[in-house]
Amino acid sequence: MKVNGLYLVFILMLFHFCSGNQEKTITNAELHNTEEALVGANRILVKKDREKIMAYVRRNNLTMKETSSGLWYGIERYGFGVKAQENALVTLKYKVSLLDGTVCYDSDSLGVKQFTIGKGGVESGLEEGVLFLSIGDKATFIMPPHLAHGLPGDGNKIPARSIIVYDVILLKAEP
Repeated sequence: MKVNGLYLVFILMLFHFCSGNQEKTITNAELHNTEEALVGANRILVKKDREKIMAYVRRNNLTMKETSSGLWYGIERYGFGVKAQENALVTLKYKVSLLDGTVCYDSDSLGVKQFTIGKGGVESGLEEGVLFLSIGDKATFIMPPHLAHGLPGDGNKIPARSIIVYDVILLKAEP
């Protein structure tokens, strides 16, 4: 039995060393075909996300516009202040939820959100959306995954490939 075990280990090692030296070269045609398949799959996912958002907007009787990037926004109440601009430090009261209504984060429990527009660190959809607002505006942004947390989600409360709804009030926009 001990000899059979050594023989098996030897065969496995031989197999490992022999198979490890073979490198497969990917041809340009294979790379091109893979890229085309991924682009096609992405188009399908973006289309399905858009259909889900449109159904949510209809179901909730929302008045919203869609930007060329795929961000949906609707201003529910207009404020009184200065319009947000690139490089402004903004302060928001917010609630982030999933399309099914599950609240993920909100300023009531975590405090207001502050960020400088154009410097990153927040969802690209939030940076895009806040540029439509003036101080005091109350708005809703619906972000498909590519404008929110993408393929992996946020690793905490927002699952992979989630569409998120941001309800915001712009409190401050300081140059």
